[in-house]
Amino acid sequence: MRQQRAIGALVAAVAATALLVGCGSVPGTDGDLVDDWGALPVPGPFTPAAGVCHATFADVVPLDAYEPVDCADPHGIETVHVGSFPAERAAPPATGSTELRGAFADCDTRANGHVGDNWRAGRLRLAVALPSGPGWAAGARWYRCDLAEVTGVEAAATVVTRTGSLRDALKAPSPLRLGCQQTRAGRGGGVQTLVPVDCGTRHDAEFVGVWPAPDRPYPTKDGDWVPLYTGCRTVLGRYVGVPDDVDLPFRSGVVIRPPGPGRWRVGDRGVRCYLWLSDRTVTASLKGAGPAGLPVRTK
Repeated sequence: MRQQRAIGALVAAVAATALLVGCGSVPGTDGDLVDDWGALPVPGPFTPAAGVCHATFADVVPLDAYEPVDCADPHGIETVHVGSFPAERAAPPATGSTELRGAFADCDTRANGHVGDNWRAGRLRLAVALPSGPGWAAGARWYRCDLAEVTGVEAAATVVTRTGSLRDALKAPSPLRLGCQQTRAGRGGGVQTLVPVDCGTRHDAEFVGVWPAPDRPYPTKDGDWVPLYTGCRTVLGRYVGVPDDVDLPFRSGVVIRPPGPGRWRVGDRGVRCYLWLSDRTVTASLKGAGPAGLPVRTK
């Protein structure tokens, strides 16, 4: 019996020694299992990335719908910039608020730099995407500047599924750039739609540039629209190379395509301007054509 107890004590001692060795220091360490681990980062709200593309166009982005793709793959929009609202802001900025207009102005500038010209000079659409309600409640304060190719600049235009980034897309001649147009009349006889055509074919209209409207309420009465036409007439004169004087309305008509009321409230003030030859057609661009290319009409 004493022999069995001695053997048991010996086994226990060997086991205890093994445990102590197992818990001892490994060469090159201090034996502390936790003091060399870095502190985990404090959890924070999700922020999307810039320079990526997405399959769908959205004004409000929930986290479960955030699925960026490489811009070389088919996509609908491209995020050109991600900015932020003040962290202390309690609620998302309302449509028409100073904060949201400021975000759009930032996105406007970023988009122009991204494509190499005013993005409105092309078949492009800019939108500001915001976090969803739950995302904002969780601390998200970002806004996303999303740019998309569209089928045209009329109200019915839709987003195009494309491949490739829009970076520098308007720095050189491009199918995206607006140019010569053929008008389609509405019931009242005025211009209802503009159809892009090659400048070498017969056409009666041409995109001449963008006029930045001042920060005023959206036009509702006939008189409210006058400044937009006057501004676009100035852009037209500069584009063709003719004086911006009392004779200019007798040289060419003007077609304007302002932002819609909703986009206006967000801060979009860029008005697309077109010359319109209501009495004839031409087969070349009138850019820089001067008075000879756009003579004063006598009738």
